[in-house]
Amino acid sequence: MKLGAGPAFHLPDLNGVVEGTVVTTPETVRLETVYFDTPDLRLARWGVSLRHRAGEGWTLKLSSSAKPEHGARAPKEVLERDELVFQGSSKKPPEGAIAVVRAYVRKADLVPVARLSTLRRRVRLVDAAGARLAEVVDDEVSVRDGRRVAARFREIEVEVLGGGDAGGAIIAALVSRLRSAGAGAPDPTPKHIRALGPRAMEPPEISPQPLPEEASAKEVICSVLAESVSALLRHDPLVRTSGDPEEVHQARVATRKLRSHLRTFGPLLDAEWTDMLRTELGWIAMSLGSVRDREVLLDRLRARSNSLPASDARSAASLLHLLEVDVEALRKTLHADMSSTRYVDLLERLVEGALAPVTLADADQTAKVALPALATNPWRRLRSAVRQLPDNPTDPELHRIRILAKRARYAAEAVAPVVGSAAESFARAAAKLQTVLGEHQDSVTAQAWLRGARARGRRAFVAGELIALEHIAANEARAAWPKVWESLDRKQLRGWMPDKT
Repeated sequence: MKLGAGPAFHLPDLNGVVEGTVVTTPETVRLETVYFDTPDLRLARWGVSLRHRAGEGWTLKLSSSAKPEHGARAPKEVLERDELVFQGSSKKPPEGAIAVVRAYVRKADLVPVARLSTLRRRVRLVDAAGARLAEVVDDEVSVRDGRRVAARFREIEVEVLGGGDAGGAIIAALVSRLRSAGAGAPDPTPKHIRALGPRAMEPPEISPQPLPEEASAKEVICSVLAESVSALLRHDPLVRTSGDPEEVHQARVATRKLRSHLRTFGPLLDAEWTDMLRTELGWIAMSLGSVRDREVLLDRLRARSNSLPASDARSAASLLHLLEVDVEALRKTLHADMSSTRYVDLLERLVEGALAPVTLADADQTAKVALPALATNPWRRLRSAVRQLPDNPTDPELHRIRILAKRARYAAEAVAPVVGSAAESFARAAAKLQTVLGEHQDSVTAQAWLRGARARGRRAFVAGELIALEHIAANEARAAWPKVWESLDRKQLRGWMPDKT
């Protein structure tokens, strides 16, 4: 957490503020830092920074897109970012760092945009074993323009290692003491953003904007495309670095939504432009999907194996190791795809398309007039497919119903800002159908993998146990989906669906 500070502020004694800690002797260092960015400050606008500091090397700080799974969310004044360290010449950013932020940089150059000279007074809080728990620094910052000092400011920064309730409690105690000593209010603005000024505080290059009350169809299309392109760009760096399955999942969802929107609003878009984008999105979605599907399967079978007898634990772990190896190989392929010129070209086209989609003349109509009929087409295809199902549909037939339900949901979500709560309600109902049929498909996929694993001995026995559990899960989903469908069918698209049915 960062706090403002005036010229008269003095860092107070922090002994006893956090129980069980020792405050180290204050130290003073001078830091010379150069920040790199594109000429239009893309990194700064995405909440990312890339700097070289003399004696420390390169540091890349990413904005975390993930939501905490446990505990309270950190206050908005707390700046939570992942840090990556690289070595290399001070003249040029290292290739490893550029690769991480490729989605933002794409084909642009990274150039020096801010030079900061900082006089830092620092104290550390350590535990009884000498391990660092927190750090408090008092920075006097000079923003340099050549040899001239263009601006000066001062800030106090409190940094803890690790989050959660413990980290939050340490921050709260230290900030309370600092505020009592005269420090200013919390301000999460990073140093280089303050140095760069208003341009660095502008929204990212792709940022969905509120729609006007009488929005045109083109404005809605721009908005939904921008939302998904923004999500893909935001999750891209963490797909490359974090190993968190959720990042892959969210990137894949973004590509799926984009393909769905291009299909739904196709009659208002240039066909050649749309087909090219859908093809390229299908390529990267397949790469993301290969990883995501295997990670879902691995998590699922891990959870299933926990219900097996303890005597089968070792055999289950040995069986699932095959999946772990598979996931690792697929991730390498995904990273190679995301490092390719083809992917960078796709991102460039997506950014251009989100800002100015290639629309036809009819897209200038009012959204409330032009879009409901298009957004209800996926529903009609879904309903027709369900009505044509036999009494005992096959697994592939149910999987297709799930895909159609997803498209209907995405279409309803896309027009909800101009249609209203009826579309939102329908989308929620479609999501429930998608979920129950997704459970069925995941179970079918798990059974197929277990049968194809060619396990022997104890591993074969464990595979049989897991298949039996998955068979039960698939039957439960089969029994549940008709009721969920009936609820969706009753909702239909009342309130915004054109009169033809």
